[in-house]
Amino acid sequence: MPPPGRRRRDSPPGPRGAASSHAAPGDEASSPPRIIGGSLGGRRLEFAPDPRTRPMKERVREALFNLLGFTVEGAIVLDLFAGTGALGFEAVSRGAAAAWFGERHFPTADALRRSAKALDVEDRVTIRPGDVLLWARRMPPIPKTAPWIAFVSPPWEMFTTHTADLLALVSAVIAAAPPRSQIVVEAEMSFDPALLPDPGAWTPRPIPPALLLFREIGGGVPGGQPTGDGPGAGGE
Repeated sequence: MPPPGRRRRDSPPGPRGAASSHAAPGDEASSPPRIIGGSLGGRRLEFAPDPRTRPMKERVREALFNLLGFTVEGAIVLDLFAGTGALGFEAVSRGAAAAWFGERHFPTADALRRSAKALDVEDRVTIRPGDVLLWARRMPPIPKTAPWIAFVSPPWEMFTTHTADLLALVSAVIAAAPPRSQIVVEAEMSFDPALLPDPGAWTPRPIPPALLLFREIGGGVPGGQPTGDGPGAGGE
């Protein structure tokens, strides 16, 4: 992870940005997610309110990308349990080389394609319809030409109803990711990080109502232990 002084702060909205910077608290769950920073800042994503789709709260997403900073640039992003694709499209807006979206709900996958076309980033986006939990058995042919940033942000109840499957997926991504990759798990605050593979290798960052957990793959840190300049470090 970059030292605190290099963390990227929110970029100003692009020329076609929306007027408001944050949805009103009561409206956020029913409003199309907004890309916060980068070249597509202010653009809205296609969204139909549905219990299967739970976009990460905007302030949590903003904090997440501030913590990731410049590591997003040039990375290959995996947006697992993509939903609206807010994480993957945010990363593309901030300079990610490519984004892979996993989404089991086929109408939602179609909406992802429409968002990619509307944002004119189809050449940087790969959408894989189907059950992303099956990636634990066979990973898609994701290029390893750049570090990955893998977002594991499922519906929170899955941490209870599909615990073993989720942990198998996290383990598979860790095993497949090239050096200097980062895995980010988003869970609710009550989640026990001790359930994750090699629990000591994760850096927790509570951003209520979410708990973000970061793990860096390799990068010169023996055992993948979090470094002092990672997202758990002070000095923001």
